[in-house]
Amino acid sequence: MFEGLLQPTHLLLILLIVLIIFGPGKLPELGKTLGHGIREFRASVNDAGAPAPPPPASPGAPAPEARAPSTGGQERP
Repeated sequence: MFEGLLQPTHLLLILLIVLIIFGPGKLPELGKTLGHGIREFRASVNDAGAPAPPPPASPGAPAPEARAPSTGGQERP
């Protein structure tokens, strides 16, 4: 369906149209904004599969109790 969409001639035509519409002064800003958006999108997609970190403890909440190191299943008197 879109076999020839990314041919060099088509890309140059698209770039020419964008240059005419936005002008040469806005192109660096548009590129920076587009790159930032793509980076944020990739980060959100990568973070979607990772488990969420636990919420931070509030200052007034007691700290979780520390467990004693395991002795390998044997208890000492």
